[in-house]
Amino acid sequence: MATLFFVALMPVLLAWVLREPLLARWRRWRLGRRPFPAEWRRIVRERVPFVAGMPADLQLQLKKRMQVFLAEKPFIGCGGLAVTDEMRVTVAAQACLLLLNQGGAHFEDLRQVLLYPGPFMVDRARSDAMGLQHEQRQVLQGESWQQGQVILSWPDVLEGAAVPDDGRNVVIHEFAHQRDQENGRANGAPLLFGKARRQRWARVMHREYAALRRQVAADEPTLLDPYGATAPAEFFAVASEVLFEQATLMAEQHPALYRELSGYYRINPLSW
Repeated sequence: MATLFFVALMPVLLAWVLREPLLARWRRWRLGRRPFPAEWRRIVRERVPFVAGMPADLQLQLKKRMQVFLAEKPFIGCGGLAVTDEMRVTVAAQACLLLLNQGGAHFEDLRQVLLYPGPFMVDRARSDAMGLQHEQRQVLQGESWQQGQVILSWPDVLEGAAVPDDGRNVVIHEFAHQRDQENGRANGAPLLFGKARRQRWARVMHREYAALRRQVAADEPTLLDPYGATAPAEFFAVASEVLFEQATLMAEQHPALYRELSGYYRINPLSW
């Protein structure tokens, strides 16, 4: 009798578990069907010129992603900064580049975006050679927390968007960390399906990361920002910036790295 009751109850329990994802998908579908506001279109055109060079189908997809992002993710001004639609749209246009062709990906773990009126200071505990902890103050342009926050300096957001071909973009960098954190702590190995694919990713990333570290140690010029040599997670974020902003140079100088990243993000910027 108890077994029959449990079997009869299973559809109800399953419907309850799936209710929110289904509602979220329905809500997002409805958001994507809304007309893209003319004012948002103007902001993208003026502040994120990179978008104009993208294929029309990706531009349309980006706008739909932005509509969902801006409806779901609250923005909070810090240090006296009053958040405007210009700020929100400019951030969203760059962040949602990392969601193109990604199916149901929506930065699910992101709870809020914090904007500062300039670079901000954080205190970090560092261990010395003796293992002793020391407080060290750092000035940052952006940061991504696994707890669900992305923190950005608004002037650096503007600069990254205004210069779309220098391989430096703080929004792409920090939201690449968010993608990396989807399966736990950021470590340069985002969520990948298939053992062979994960093994190939690990081989390529390890080789490219080691090469960048050697170049930086030898004070040689590098396509990737030397900051990428500080940790595998930073290498992934820095390489993501270059993929979106200097695809041709990456494909020429780092073809294996380009293949892995373009495959992960499911885009081919060389065709733009």
